[in-house]
Amino acid sequence: MQLSVIRANFLLNFASITFGFYLPGLAPVSYCEQDKENCKSKIPVYVNRLVSQESIIPYEYSAFDFCEPADSSSSPSENLGQVLFGERIRPSPYSFTFNKSEKCKKACTKSYDTSKKEEYEKLKFLQYGMLFSYENKWIVDNMPIAWCYMTSTNDNFCSTGFPIGCYVDEEGNPKDACVIEDGYKDHKNSYIVFNHVAITIHYNKGAVEGEGARLVKAVLEPMSLATGDCNLAAKPLVIPHPSKDEKLTGKFDIPYTYSIQFQADEQTLWASRWDYILDSMAHTNIQWFSIMNSLVIVLFLSGMVAMVTIRSLHKDIARYNDMESVEDAQEEFGWKLVHGDVFRPPSKAMLLSVFNGVGTQVISMAFITLVFACLGFLSPANRGALGTTTVIVFVCLGTVAGYVSARLYKTLGGEKWKTNVMMTSFLISGIIFVVFFLMNLILWGEGSSAAIPFTTLVAILALWFGISVPLTFIGAYFGYKRRPLEHPVRTNQIPRQIPDQVIYTKPLTCIVMGGVLPFGCIFIQLFFILNSIWSHQLYYMFGFLFLVVTILVITCSETTILLCYFHLAAEDYRWWWRSFLTAGFTAVYFFIYAIHYYFSKLAIEGFASAIIYFGYTLIMTIMIFLFTGTIGFTACYYFVTKIYSVVKVD
Repeated sequence: MQLSVIRANFLLNFASITFGFYLPGLAPVSYCEQDKENCKSKIPVYVNRLVSQESIIPYEYSAFDFCEPADSSSSPSENLGQVLFGERIRPSPYSFTFNKSEKCKKACTKSYDTSKKEEYEKLKFLQYGMLFSYENKWIVDNMPIAWCYMTSTNDNFCSTGFPIGCYVDEEGNPKDACVIEDGYKDHKNSYIVFNHVAITIHYNKGAVEGEGARLVKAVLEPMSLATGDCNLAAKPLVIPHPSKDEKLTGKFDIPYTYSIQFQADEQTLWASRWDYILDSMAHTNIQWFSIMNSLVIVLFLSGMVAMVTIRSLHKDIARYNDMESVEDAQEEFGWKLVHGDVFRPPSKAMLLSVFNGVGTQVISMAFITLVFACLGFLSPANRGALGTTTVIVFVCLGTVAGYVSARLYKTLGGEKWKTNVMMTSFLISGIIFVVFFLMNLILWGEGSSAAIPFTTLVAILALWFGISVPLTFIGAYFGYKRRPLEHPVRTNQIPRQIPDQVIYTKPLTCIVMGGVLPFGCIFIQLFFILNSIWSHQLYYMFGFLFLVVTILVITCSETTILLCYFHLAAEDYRWWWRSFLTAGFTAVYFFIYAIHYYFSKLAIEGFASAIIYFGYTLIMTIMIFLFTGTIGFTACYYFVTKIYSVVKVD
């Protein structure tokens, strides 16, 4: 059983015993053959957006002209996270009665006359969906109806979606996204419509009689049947694919049918009903390899830092403090020589303060969200919870950004406090919102379900201007009220000349080198995160992610401290921006890796999809840059303050 699921269900069971409380969307529902006070007989089926691994642009269920539900006004309420991630859960035309099996139940029949423009366009769009392997995502009892099949490596894989159909090319090869029968290969250059589904729902009656049963598993098998009588021996429903110079002609009828059967399953508990899906997606061995790889890097860096701090620094401090004569003082060298310049304010001090303020906000948001995720509150069953929590926590941490930015800016001698607090409130958030808005315009133009409604954009602006900005001003007020951070040595009026640096201590070289090791700690984990985002796979191993992020923090800190010491020993005191950029350069490697992932792992087609991919990747790059850069700056600031506080300076 997966650790995250165990934690989630432990918390749920504990809450139900003590307070009778369940998280939204996670409370169990009991079903029985006839409606009773504590259970119900009707099992509604909902449909989510349709997605594809070959296109980033999702579409609503109604966009493909499927069967319409009898009551389209009963859509479940959506939270902010679902809207931001483009989830559109709608009622379906399918409805089941508990423990009542149905065979060849007709949902509807869709007829298309290609001589009519409107019907022709609908049929062409359905073909477009099959060409790009769009998948249905159905939900029953807040659980995906999974499509389980054997992969080419004889592994059982359960997908949370199933294809609407398959395109078979001129050579008889089906699209990679579809598992297709050998007989379908005879229909070359055609579209095979999956118009029939055989659904099996497993239920657990539980130990208490009379309290109803709980659904623990739902699987289906999509089929293509030309006739509407569900004859499994019937030929597949084929729509030809005309050549470029030809036009699809004729009339086509697509009967949509389904079969449903129920099976008792006393072995599977409600608390572990997601396991059959999550287990097929698990890559635990690779995850542990990622952790061990990261730990080796951390141990190596820790040894280097220990060698520097225990041997080199100890010898330096002892030698500097033993110097008593003027002649010895004149022979000083290394990092003590720059004590009068090491705390000299850098250029663009305001921008550095803003970056660190917002970076602290991002770091706090990341760890708070990960703690909730590790406790099971953000499990896949609680749809949209991850996105909602991330946005709300980030907005509420505006005080942290304002305080850190204002106090650091005051420490660096800044006087334009109004400009500082305005930039902290609007610079980074404004850039992200502009990129997000441009992506949304493209999604609007494509008619995608991922396009954010205008009312949601207004709500986001309200959160930004109504909550985040005032909190940032409050934090900045308290930051300016505090005294500046005290430095252990005074700054000379005239800056010291920096000697010529060798190639490996020059700023650009060290910044480029500094991001290699932190990126090496996270690149394996990045593969799973990008898969969950762009390949629409569930991500639930937040415990591994928490460990990797912790290792990333340690690696960024140790890398920056090492390089900072080497620069100071070379009498180069310009460490302020260098410490931030050294660790922050990890984001550049992430962006390069995202480009590699796009061309090597994804089969995405279309200019709009490419623009959206790199637009959202740019937002992630900015967040990683602020996260790692702030970690590196904070570690280096503490290190520099510490070593100059223990050495005697005249």
